[in-house]
Amino acid sequence: MTTATMRGGLMATEVLSGRKTSTRLLWLDLTRKCQLRCAHCYNGSGPAGGHGTMSRADWHGVLDQAAGGGVRNVQFIGGEPTMHPDFAELADHALNLGLGVEVFSNLVHVSARCWALFQRDRLSLATSYYSDRPPEHDAMTRRPSHRRTRANIGRAVRLGIPLRVGIITREGEAHVGSVRRDLEALGVTRIGVDHVRPFGRGGRGGRDLEPDLSELCGRCGDGAASVSPDGTVSPCVFSGFIDAGNVRTTPLADILGGPEMVRASAGIRDAVRESRGCYPDQAPCSPDNAPQQPCGPDSERECSPGHPGTECSPRN
Repeated sequence: MTTATMRGGLMATEVLSGRKTSTRLLWLDLTRKCQLRCAHCYNGSGPAGGHGTMSRADWHGVLDQAAGGGVRNVQFIGGEPTMHPDFAELADHALNLGLGVEVFSNLVHVSARCWALFQRDRLSLATSYYSDRPPEHDAMTRRPSHRRTRANIGRAVRLGIPLRVGIITREGEAHVGSVRRDLEALGVTRIGVDHVRPFGRGGRGGRDLEPDLSELCGRCGDGAASVSPDGTVSPCVFSGFIDAGNVRTTPLADILGGPEMVRASAGIRDAVRESRGCYPDQAPCSPDNAPQQPCGPDSERECSPGHPGTECSPRN
């Protein structure tokens, strides 16, 4: 394809070069804006957050490159991705390109346009749920959100929208069973349990501490990558403090297969191995073990973005 159209500072001939990548899952971290200000938010999103410097054309370029380069699935996340002014159009574009789409939403507010979009083929939803007791749920989100999230979970089930829900617990909480029963009563069948991750406001003591590579799962960048609101590419959404390149100046495939991404992923693996003595989910456990499966939705262990019950849960 030859054209003089510019996207994010790159000529379209560069963007659509057709170079293939081994990445199968791409997180599109659209925004830091969110109705909530969750006590554990991994990237510190909230009502005062912004949408970053990526334009609609920039995000279009990322989606076009992803589809052309072999990426199979994208997840829109944030912040609350549906608050981005171009969210619905971008999700529609991703679906039209043949990509599988998951939207990780707090389900506090869903517009009529989004409900229609969510019923498209190849689109699924994911959300987090903290308690069947409204005061406990709202204490985590720091907003009166329980009633709306619960109601919209029920509506998604009734509409037949594929949905998974992660129960996020604080250490020592013992009422997971009642939360699961509440979700099952709503008709939810894909339910997992996970704990708060020590990044962003989820840092120990509720402080946004200096990121610790050893707290990552160790599979970051293995078949997956994340694009931030300013175009920075990192091995995963939790490792957004790592800069492997920027899609506004460099073709996506060049970043995903480039030396900075290789070094970043290797550094994370080494930090995890040094801290734990092995990589998670590997048997037998020895310092020489390396991840054997990609961190993507086609993985047998379903380490898709935010998937409950895995090491790879960016909403946690």
